[in-house]
Amino acid sequence: MKQVVDKAEDVTNSRILELLARAGFAVSGILHLLVGAIAVRLAVGGTGSADFSGAVAELATMPVGPFLLWGSFAACAALSLWQTGDAIFDFNHQATKTKVKNKAKAALQAVVYAVLAVTLWHFVTGTGTGGDNRKATSDFTIAMVQAPGGVALLVLIGLAVAVAGVAYGMRGPKKSFQKHLRMPASGTARTAVVTLGVAGYLAKGAVLLLTGLLIVIATIKEHPEDSTGLDGGLRALRDQPMGPYLLAAVGAGLVCYGAYMIMRARLAKMTK
Repeated sequence: MKQVVDKAEDVTNSRILELLARAGFAVSGILHLLVGAIAVRLAVGGTGSADFSGAVAELATMPVGPFLLWGSFAACAALSLWQTGDAIFDFNHQATKTKVKNKAKAALQAVVYAVLAVTLWHFVTGTGTGGDNRKATSDFTIAMVQAPGGVALLVLIGLAVAVAGVAYGMRGPKKSFQKHLRMPASGTARTAVVTLGVAGYLAKGAVLLLTGLLIVIATIKEHPEDSTGLDGGLRALRDQPMGPYLLAAVGAGLVCYGAYMIMRARLAKMTK
């Protein structure tokens, strides 16, 4: 059994998997760039689904789309596997409280990138559409409302997502994201990374906060079909006073976050 465990740990720490996992950060960056661009387009009266299925749909229309989809799927799957390895094998030398927190964060990141990989896989196999994430979120919310105890659980999930958004947004001004990077020596490059990170984390936090609040509001008002994920949260923002301007600002922030994630592909500290 120990040999099997050691072999699994070696696989999750292999150089090939690390390179693919780094590419996963870049894919996440590209998808955030596209979501941000779609959000800006919505702000000026355009169309599109401002979530990851909408972003992947646009990726699929680009030249050599099938190649991009296959490569993006492999990269996100590799990053999910890498994070899974972190959750299982790493952080064991740390104090118990810190170890549990870091393992939980790695496990959550593994799930996030696995969901991205599944979204990409649907498009690779020709079954994906730009409205997949929106429909999946709405269907999940409706199913939960109908389940025993589902309403309370949904409210808790929405609040958890909203709190995660606040925590995510705070990483920007606090610049705590720098501890996960090998910061460039050049002053100009360092400034660019920090600027993009601050703006990007603020925007990412804002959209998570909006998504969580939308889940809570739709559940309390007994309109679960209105819980439509990231796209629904951004559209709800557009409908507020000064909404188009706020949406454009958030979209620009997501573009910054996408650029930061592309830089992270090279700068990330992958070893623990």
